[in-house]
Formats: sequence, C-alpha cells, structure tokens
Amino acid sequence: MATRTITQGFEAFHSKITPGGSISGKASSHKQSITRRLEDDFNLKQLFYSGSANNGTSIAHHSDVDLFASIPTDKLKANSVTSLREIKESLQKRFTNTTVYVDSPAVVLDFGSGDWDTAEVIPADYLRTENGKSVYHIPDGSGGWMESAPSLHNSYVVTENDRLGKKLKKLIRFAKAWKYYRDVPISSFYLELRITKWMESESTIAYDIDMDTIFRKLDACGLAAIQDPKGISGLVHACSSQAKKEIALSRLATAKIRSAKARAAEKAGNTKNAFSWWDLVFAGKFPSYTYTNSLFV
Repeated sequence: MATRTITQGFEAFHSKITPGGSISGKASSHKQSITRRLEDDFNLKQLFYSGSANNGTSIAHHSDVDLFASIPTDKLKANSVTSLREIKESLQKRFTNTTVYVDSPAVVLDFGSGDWDTAEVIPADYLRTENGKSVYHIPDGSGGWMESAPSLHNSYVVTENDRLGKKLKKLIRFAKAWKYYRDVPISSFYLELRITKWMESESTIAYDIDMDTIFRKLDACGLAAIQDPKGISGLVHACSSQAKKEIALSRLATAKIRSAKARAAEKAGNTKNAFSWWDLVFAGKFPSYTYTNSLFV
C-alpha cells in the first residue's frame, strides 16, 4: 500500500481545506443582493471582498465572506454602533428569512444553507489613499471608528507569499484550519499578520517544521496583541475577550504538545506516527498516511 511523506500529507490537506468554485458562486449571489439593498438605503459606493475570501486563505465549510461596504460619510453616524444597527435593520428587511445580527465591526448575515454561507458586512468610510491603497474608517467595537486598509494588508501577504514560493498562504490556511477544527477563538486577521510577520525573516517554508514553530511562538508570546506591520490598524488583538483568550491559550498548549510529538516522530523515522499526531492537531481531518489508487483520502 502506497504511503505519503509529511509534505505530501500537508499538500493533500491543503487541497481538502481549499473552498471550491460552487462556494464562491454562492457568496457572489449574496453579494449582489446585499449591494442592491445598501445602494438603495445608504448610497453605497462599492461592496468588495476582504479578509480570507479576498486573500486566498479561507477554509472550506468554515470561513465566512467578509465584505467592506464603502458608504458616504454623510450616511454614517459618529457613533459606529448606531450605523451598525441601521445597516442591520436595513438588511433584515431585505433578508426577512435570514438571521441578521451585529458583531462589531460587522453586520452578520447567516444564510444557514450550508458551506461558506455567512456574510459579514463591514461599514467603511473612505479616508485617504496610502501607497496606492485605500484606507478606511471601520467600527472599532466601542462606538468609535478605527483605520483599516484591507488591500494594503492583502498586498503585504501576497508579497511575502511570492517571496516564499507561494507557500505562505498555505501555511496560514493550516493555522486557520486548526482554529476552526479545534474551535479556537482566535482572530483570523491576527493569525494572518502574526504568521506573515514571523516569516519575513525566513527564506523557505517546511510545513511541519513551521507549523510546530508557529504553535510554540504563539504560546511563548501568550497571544499578545501585535502592532499592525503596515502601521494602519494599530494594535491587533488575538481574541475579543479575556475569557476567549484563556480558552485559546489552553487549546494552543495542547496543539503545541501534539505538534512537538509529530516532529519528534518524524525525526525518529516514524512517519506513520507523525501522521497520527498531526491528525490529532487537526481534529481528525488530516489525510491518512496510506492511500490507494493515487487518491489522497
């Protein structure tokens, strides 16, 4: 029976967790409906993808669709909580059978019909252009507004991904897969920035080595906030509350132990055992050590 190397296992895993075209099509249909509603009620300038959906680091069956809604300043309120409530009420009237709620900085629409079927609409007030990228004000979670530049952050990740042989985004996807499969309440944006910043000093990526390193570094820093490497968003926090941070740290400690055991098994020449430990890291979703008919299952 044919067997895989660890690298082949991670490559097969990446294929498994990458969303397919049908999911993207469903997201697009929601985007068009949301656009029409916000154009009518808020003179929407533009609705565009941001976050994982735009960066190519989303996870099949788990990642939602982040949408920046560029709205004229005179259609927004000084208190961002008020704007979020008004946008929520508008979208609820359009999507009467959909669960719509506020989870700052976004209004969330849970369409509830399957894969990748939640959209997060983030109201955005255009401020300026910096290095050719647009900077916006978005809700800060406390009634105020904070700066954000999704295209600038995307460019940052893309640049490092290209330098690292197109492997950085895959590495970020693996970290996000762990987050979703193990229900770890860590911000995806935080993971993306942390990992990209750490990999700036690396010349190559080896998935198993670097995933183990990421777990160790996240644990060592205690999930401390990171200063936005592009100097736009200020401090980016790992978790939205201290209670969630404690949960995340506990699950991180477990992942660190398991990835270390996976690495030790591989170094000892026991690749089968290494696969078993990586499977525990990813909650039983990692590909099997053996396969038949050249199919990665």
